[in-house]
Amino acid sequence: MIPYIQWKRPKKQLSVPNSLAQKTLRARNRLVIERYVSGGMCGYDLEGSPIWYDVIGPLDPKGLLLSCTKQDFMRTKIRDTEMLRRECQKQTEKLGVNVEAITLIYDCEGLGLKHLWKPALEAYGEILTMFEENYPEGLKRVFLIKTPKLFPMAYNLVKHFLSEETRHKIIILGSNWQEVLLKHIDPEQLPVAYGGTLTDPDGDPRCRTMINYGGTVPRSYYVQDNMVKVQYDNSVTISRGSAFTLEYDITTPSSILRWLFASDGADIGFGVFMRTQEGGGAQKVGDMLQVVPSERYNSHMVPEDRSLTCPEPGTYVLRFDNTYSVLQSKKISYTVNVLLPDEQIQSPRSVRGDGRLE
Repeated sequence: MIPYIQWKRPKKQLSVPNSLAQKTLRARNRLVIERYVSGGMCGYDLEGSPIWYDVIGPLDPKGLLLSCTKQDFMRTKIRDTEMLRRECQKQTEKLGVNVEAITLIYDCEGLGLKHLWKPALEAYGEILTMFEENYPEGLKRVFLIKTPKLFPMAYNLVKHFLSEETRHKIIILGSNWQEVLLKHIDPEQLPVAYGGTLTDPDGDPRCRTMINYGGTVPRSYYVQDNMVKVQYDNSVTISRGSAFTLEYDITTPSSILRWLFASDGADIGFGVFMRTQEGGGAQKVGDMLQVVPSERYNSHMVPEDRSLTCPEPGTYVLRFDNTYSVLQSKKISYTVNVLLPDEQIQSPRSVRGDGRLE
């Protein structure tokens, strides 16, 4: 993502590795980023400002962060920003007018829960913070197009990283987005796929020589020792032969219940149930409605990150199951959130997420 640019060097300089092994790893990381980070510069708006496209749908945040580091992304964004700065200088000289800022088109088609993976959001936040601190004035406007129903939730999770001035530059377009874009961009400067007449030399309407559309990062690129550091909100130790439950009162239909957890040293069972007994009295898990079947997860190797769209209100029970273990206690670190359709986000504390050991 290339937001918010003022043409000066970042305050913090990034270190450069010296060893051959580090240089080899850096080259490999660059290859992954070049292939799988979507976006690119393509064309100019009516005032001559460069246009940068961010294409969200094909982006694979988890695959990228398991293959590279946040520092690699920082370097890439700084590199792209410097490229845009030079492009603005060229346009200033060519047109004889001062070109200082860029137009950003955010293609939100395909935005999904995979893009809301907590480590990815933390990485987005760091990048946004860096650009807000170092490049606050170089963004002319942001067009958000093809926004899905999930967009308000996603925006709510990142908007606190943006200044009020930046938020005012964001324009969310509806079904007439092509018509609006053409009011700001000449058809010859806008790809056919976005409503213009611009193509690649080979006639590609998506202009893939200028805009990278990313894709899923193959697991062969994952780095085993490049563990993504996740900050969890809570932790609990579940004794051998025991279970631990969390209850959430969902009052709004179509709310999204999302969980992220990791176990220490061994696997853990996990499932989601819904209470069928009214009145708040005790009810055995076996008598509840099974929503997500209880399975054993190797979350000591790969953190588990999933979500559930709750079609109807009710009390949903998340159950960590260690009853099958006769020898070993399990430490579980977890974060649970409820995403509401009305753009709000609730934490476990605000939806009765108290845990209970069984």
